[in-house]
Amino acid sequence: MFSMDTKMVFGVKNDNNKKNNIGVIGGNVYTICSGSFDNTIRIWDIETAKEFNIFKGHENVISSVKYGSKELFNSILSGSDDFSVRIWDIRSGEQIQVFNGHIKGISSVEYSPFVMKNSIDNSNVICSGSWYNTIRFWYIRSNKNELFMIKGDETEDCGIFCLKFIALKKKDKTKNIKYDLNLCYCSFMGLIRIWG
Repeated sequence: MFSMDTKMVFGVKNDNNKKNNIGVIGGNVYTICSGSFDNTIRIWDIETAKEFNIFKGHENVISSVKYGSKELFNSILSGSDDFSVRIWDIRSGEQIQVFNGHIKGISSVEYSPFVMKNSIDNSNVICSGSWYNTIRFWYIRSNKNELFMIKGDETEDCGIFCLKFIALKKKDKTKNIKYDLNLCYCSFMGLIRIWG
């Protein structure tokens, strides 16, 4: 029989002395972040299980959070049922960017490895998947409309559930590139699709 001991417990009580429902969790080496049904994002210290910071601004449930990496290490990306995607600065606790354009709630957010208008090869594109069956790509240096949109299959997908960029080994040798970067997404109906 398999059992697992609880090492740490993270959570806060709201005004009614009830636990807030944590919907999603992301993490890095020292902290984890959670998106919640109380419309907040919270950062927790892993060693002490204490709340480190709280981010407020979304107007509905936080359905996806993601820590940045490399140059975006001090940022958190979030998606909400308020139809917005937001980038937050971890150090200041302030909202940096808001991206609007989805017409249903956002189920998944992801930092993209793509680079736009940047000579030092820093990733500056994000993407978001929604219950409306769309994946939208956004340039993080601008609050303007999306760069590109992928529409899922209307009869088989019923909403984009999660996103992940993966490198698949190329079958043929082209221009000395060994891997193709692909976007993999899972639909609410359970299908997994790969865009390359």
